[in-house]
Amino acid sequence: MTRSLAELGRRLGALALLVAVAGCSGRQSALSPAGEDAAWLRDLWIVMLVGAVLLWTALNGMFYFVTRIRPRDWPERYANRLIIGGGVIFPTVLVGTLLAYGLSMMPHMRADGNGLVVKVRAEEWWWRVEYWPAGATAPIVTANEIRLPTGQRTELLLDANKYIHSFWIPALGGKMDMFPGRETRMTLRPETPGVYRGQCAEFCGPSHALMAFEAVILTPEDFTGWLEAEAAPALPPATPEAQRGEALFRDEGCGACHAVRGTDFEGLVGPDLTHLASRESLGAGIMEVTRDDLVNWIAHTGDIKPAVAMPAYDWLEGPQLADLAAYLEGLK
Repeated sequence: MTRSLAELGRRLGALALLVAVAGCSGRQSALSPAGEDAAWLRDLWIVMLVGAVLLWTALNGMFYFVTRIRPRDWPERYANRLIIGGGVIFPTVLVGTLLAYGLSMMPHMRADGNGLVVKVRAEEWWWRVEYWPAGATAPIVTANEIRLPTGQRTELLLDANKYIHSFWIPALGGKMDMFPGRETRMTLRPETPGVYRGQCAEFCGPSHALMAFEAVILTPEDFTGWLEAEAAPALPPATPEAQRGEALFRDEGCGACHAVRGTDFEGLVGPDLTHLASRESLGAGIMEVTRDDLVNWIAHTGDIKPAVAMPAYDWLEGPQLADLAAYLEGLK
């Protein structure tokens, strides 16, 4: 019986270790850094973990020594040395060293950006994003996606519309809270191109868990090309189906909430849709930008994302939804 329990304990321990290790990698892992800031935070975590293990081992080792290895009446001077040295001086020096090491990273992580400024506003429950290149007089507006170049530090200015949110891309750096009426600042220096996942890290309401975004890291050359394409107006509808969808978009009043640059749709309430089809996700990181997902989103918005401000256009028939999705699918 004892042997069976021991074997069960070993198997459960191995399973727990596998589960723990599985969380150490992936595009949303803070322990798999793709940027300079995330690498510093990973190193800080490792150093803090080692320090905690040393402290735990030393203190419990002393307790084990005096209670199991040498259980006897100790002179008072030894007890005082143990309490003062092991219980006061050693933890104070260790924790102070760890604190100094952590604080030494702050100036680097708060350094100024290299010219590009990205303004991010947390809405209900999506992200409004504006790119301000150096010397720009007007922003390049998009939504629910962050694109950054490698090898340079980019400044992000963060605020919120109504509720407190928190901006976090674990693979790139730490999180920063976002407050209504107050602008907070952080900088990030990505190093590895790829697509990583960001998330609101502060409980903000019914669709908090559905308020994600993709962080796309590009080489400087690719980023420059993307930014130029993103600043361009939307392409006109290329098929009869898309043309009918554009007319439906206008008739249903979608342009009162959404902007599509190059058209007379200039709404500022919802996300900018100018290049919707070139984004990595739909609905703030929860769906793909496919025709089927577009139809599903338009017809069942509130069911997919509770408390979202966009109404569900469930009165539209199948062919109308297909036309509208064709128009949106052509916004590249």
